Amino acid sequence: MIDPKDLRKAQDIMLEMLVEFDAICSKHKLQYWLDSGTLLGAVRHQGFIPWDDDIDLSMPVEDYNKFIEIAESELSDNIFFQTKERDKGFKFDYIKLRSNKASIVEFHEKGRDIDYHQGVFVDIFPMLTLENSQENYAFYDNSFSEIRDCSSISLHTPNGVDNPEKREQLIESLETKHQGWEEDGSKVIYSGKMPDVAAWFDHKELFPLEKMEFEGLAFPVPNNPQHYLNAIYSFNYMELPPEDKRTIHAWKIEFTK
Repeated sequence: MIDPKDLRKAQDIMLEMLVEFDAICSKHKLQYWLDSGTLLGAVRHQGFIPWDDDIDLSMPVEDYNKFIEIAESELSDNIFFQTKERDKGFKFDYIKLRSNKASIVEFHEKGRDIDYHQGVFVDIFPMLTLENSQENYAFYDNSFSEIRDCSSISLHTPNGVDNPEKREQLIESLETKHQGWEEDGSKVIYSGKMPDVAAWFDHKELFPLEKMEFEGLAFPVPNNPQHYLNAIYSFNYMELPPEDKRTIHAWKIEFTK
């Protein structure tokens, strides 16, 4: 059980990383938005979900790739920029910002020999667009099912069997359908680089981005957060779940600075 004071301290460190990331994106005119549980936290709590222990962000794939190019030169020494190329033990295709101030052992890592950086983290996901059609929806749904099956074990892929060659082929086949951001009737989707969640959003409900309060500061969010969250969650996300359903990643959090 994580001490609530330690969780809050870890959240403050993650917020520092978000503020630094936001400044870099503003400097380089890169778009991003709060996603998943972080967006839900902004809508329901005006900050972190009280038991949440990470931050989720998404970016258009072009801005995501630009951020990868500049991250090492722009990020402070307090943050480790984690990719599978920079951290050979890291088996995931999306990127993370990892704090050098605090470490986290997630439940799926408990008892395993972990050989990658385990700082508390900010997840960053690349987003694509697809032409709105039933054929594309079926292709997307099937692709994500296969991608999950050949992805490393994580909170949302507990039965994954790491097969990077097959996963790379599947991701590339999905990315070839990306049609850019000019068509406001298109659908916005998570790239296959992030296998945890598949969702299908209306472009016009996402852009233009708006700002919303999160921990007393303002960060970008979809212009219709309800549409976005309804696409992710099948339950009434405005109601607090029972205590036994309040999922946390962390088995252990420790502070280094």
